[in-house]
Formats: sequence, C-alpha cells, structure tokens
Amino acid sequence: MNTTRSFLRAALVVVAATLVCAGLAQAQDDASILDDLTTPKTDYVSASFKATRIVNGHSIEQMKEGDLDVRIHHRFGQVNSGPSALWGLDQSSVFFSFEYGATDWLMLGVGRSSYQKTFSGFTKLRLWRQATGEHSMPVSISALGGADLFSTPWPDPGAQNFFSSRLSYVAQVLVARKFTDAFSLQLTPTLVHKNLVPSAVDVNDIIAVGLGGRYKLTNRISFNAEYFFTIKPVVEGQQEAVDVLSFGVDIETGGHVFQIVLTNALPMFERGFITEGTGAWGDGGIHLGFNISRVFTLY
Repeated sequence: MNTTRSFLRAALVVVAATLVCAGLAQAQDDASILDDLTTPKTDYVSASFKATRIVNGHSIEQMKEGDLDVRIHHRFGQVNSGPSALWGLDQSSVFFSFEYGATDWLMLGVGRSSYQKTFSGFTKLRLWRQATGEHSMPVSISALGGADLFSTPWPDPGAQNFFSSRLSYVAQVLVARKFTDAFSLQLTPTLVHKNLVPSAVDVNDIIAVGLGGRYKLTNRISFNAEYFFTIKPVVEGQQEAVDVLSFGVDIETGGHVFQIVLTNALPMFERGFITEGTGAWGDGGIHLGFNISRVFTLY
C-alpha cells in the first residue's frame, strides 16, 4: 500500500511539474507574440524595378553583396535606313559590362562600348531606401558617379592631343518611389562633363533631367519608359543632339532578365545617349535593340 501511495504521489508531482512548465512556455510564447505585435518595425520596399537599368539609364536597383551582373546591350541601326540595310538590322552597336555588389549599398561596374570604342566605369551608392513603419521614408535615393574614355584614333594625329581630352564624367542622383506593386517612377537629375568638345561654342557641362517609369504587367513581364531632357544652348548651323526617348519590355526568364528596346539613341552609356543622340522618332530615327542581364552569386 505504501508503495502504491508513493508511486501516486510521484506521478502527481511529475504531472504538476509538466503542467507548470507547459504554462510557462505558453506564457513565453504569448509574450513573444505580443512583443512582435507591439515592437515598432521598419519595412523596406524592394524591387521598384526589375533590373539595374530602366532602359538605357540606371535604375535605383543595385546588386546585393557578392552578386555579379553580366550585361550585354545591343542596338541595331536606324529603322529609316530602309530595306537595303534591312531597316537597320545590318548594323549593330554593342555594350557589355560587369557590375558587382561590393556591399548591399555599394555597387561597382566596368564596361566597354563599340561606340567610339569607349571604356567606362561607375560607382553607385545607396543612400536611403523607401520604407514604412518606425523609420519611414517616402522615396529611395542613390548617387552615381562615372567616367568614360573613348579610344578611337585622333582624326589629326599630328596635332597636340592630350590623354585627358578622351575623358568625360557623369554624376547623377537617382530618386525613385514605388507607388504600388505594379507602378514605380524615378527622377534622375544628371550632370555630364566633357573635357573635350567639338568647338569653342559647345559647352563642357550639360545638365539633364531623366524621368523613367515601370508598370508591371505580370509577375515576369513589365513595361518601361524613359525620357531625358537636356538643358543645352542652341548653336546655329550645328546639328543639335536630340533628347532621348526609350521604351522597353522586361521579360524575366529564370536567372536572366531580357529586355526588348526601342530608342532614338545609339550609344548605351550616359555621356553618349544623353548628349550625343541624333535620331528622331518623327522621321524613323529609331533603334531596335535588347538588353540581357545574367546574375551570378559569387559568395
């Protein structure tokens, strides 16, 4: 009998201890859930654009730390070149680049264009991210600085030519807002500086303002548009560079982003497409092209 009573008492103690532990664990879970509900949070907006370019120009997006974006851009000739040039398909201009996320907020890139055999490089720095919650921010802001060097031979090798004359620079502020899951808009104030200009009446510094947007059609397809307005003097007797207007359709295919492009600019880097475009949409000076982006995670 004593043995039975001892066994029952031990069983009651074990049951009571189990119930107390379970109650404490449940209380901790409830407290954790309550903390999650009451602790202020900051929710950052992501994927304002599908890739690091809207069409020609940079978007607010950049590579994550350790990711490498290998890009190939291609532009055919002008559509108004007619059937003898297969409406521009007989001609082509190519740009390729390697763009790396050194950190989540710093991106570095180098590239080469067949246009004037130009080498280019840039740095993109994330300053603020659009967010809601405790630390809300209405827009995302990044800064971009770049330089390029054209390597085509000098037209007059006998003249005094300087290496620095081959250089030009670009500085941009990228300000974007994702209004809905489908619609994003970006404003891009830009300064382009050329060390060498064609004549004394041309200016070395050109100010431009870019406006670009994206509308998401499906989970894998979006429509992009981009326009750069340049503030430049009108020089009588000279061919004035036209403002560039571009459209693109982004198609995400697994690890690739493929973009079909229509634009009136042949160059595919900032100094070129912002200040040296000569095609006009009204007379068919349009280039069909594409951009391909492939991202590799290095670590």
